[in-house]
Amino acid sequence: MAEMETMRVDVAICGAGPVGMALAVLLARRGVDGARIALVDAKALGQAIADPRSIALSWGSRMLLEEALSWPLPATAIHEIHVSRRGHLGRSLMDRGEHGVEALGYVARYGDVVDALARACERMGVQVLRPVRVASLDEHADHVLLHLDDGRLLRAGVAVQAEGGVFDEQAGRARRRDYGQTGVIARVSADRPVAHRAFERFTDEGPLALLPQDGADGHQYALVWCVQPERAQRLLALGDDDFLRALGDAFGERLGAFTRVSERVAFPLGLNAAAAFTARTVAIGNAAQTLHPVAGQGLNLGLRDAAVLARLLARATDHDAVPDAIARFAAERGRDRDTVIRVTDTMARVFADKGPLQPLFGLALAAFDTVRPARMLLAELMMFGRR
Repeated sequence: MAEMETMRVDVAICGAGPVGMALAVLLARRGVDGARIALVDAKALGQAIADPRSIALSWGSRMLLEEALSWPLPATAIHEIHVSRRGHLGRSLMDRGEHGVEALGYVARYGDVVDALARACERMGVQVLRPVRVASLDEHADHVLLHLDDGRLLRAGVAVQAEGGVFDEQAGRARRRDYGQTGVIARVSADRPVAHRAFERFTDEGPLALLPQDGADGHQYALVWCVQPERAQRLLALGDDDFLRALGDAFGERLGAFTRVSERVAFPLGLNAAAAFTARTVAIGNAAQTLHPVAGQGLNLGLRDAAVLARLLARATDHDAVPDAIARFAAERGRDRDTVIRVTDTMARVFADKGPLQPLFGLALAAFDTVRPARMLLAELMMFGRR
């Protein structure tokens, strides 16, 4: 293959979603030449920007997006989070006032986050290769060679997997769990909305989250309803009115009656996490951990991955220092990743259990609400991770 067909960069990032693009911008802001950073993604930018999914951003993620030149962007602030157990006494309420922040978090459209980060990448001169896929990867002692499906070769000092599974064979010991749940997602409206309040409602089948997301039609909520797979199929088959009634039965009357629902989609829920890395490859974000959506921590954990990796790789001023930087990254991120994975995994399993201890969990929520240090600790974990 001719030399002109081989691109040479310092960092190749596979996956130009929010985590991959944030890493690219943060590297450039820390002194890495944008022209020496390559982002590779299978989707055209317009396709990614059109993605209507809702995503939860913590206060800490807002701070990271500010550093990545990608804030402000269209988003609805969360001032309060109301947590309860369906059919049992007890609830907990987290409020931004306790933490001295403008918001506990935000709800944004995935495409808007991508758009803001793509513009930041352009300003920083990052090379973006899309739509193109990484067909295979060869790791050598002093570089990584990526074979692209358009025939080009990409030679890099380090390859970062931010989405997908190029490095699956290197994942080692993975933590996996099938929750036996399916997430039904949609946007809904209610006739008595509570501005800037998010709800996490635990039911017998799994958590039901309503996240405030204002739209052109006023107050709306991004719905993530976790149910058994058979129930999910029945919910998808219902007409809008019947679906809204079923949602009202599951959630209760705190928002009045649900009045409108968008198109619904569903996806299976599971845990798949592995700290995958070699001397010159490392996985971050969804490539390193896919979590249950309870507490909305997936993207936030990935953005923290990007921030730490950017700091360490920017200090690796020559390619010989890359293996040590990757090893330091794996060690530094271990505690935060493990804590968030354990917390979300436990919440997903324990509160969906139908056993005789469920009334005690409701009472535990009430007790939790009265113990300020515990409430503060959980909120800090959700906003910033384990520090």
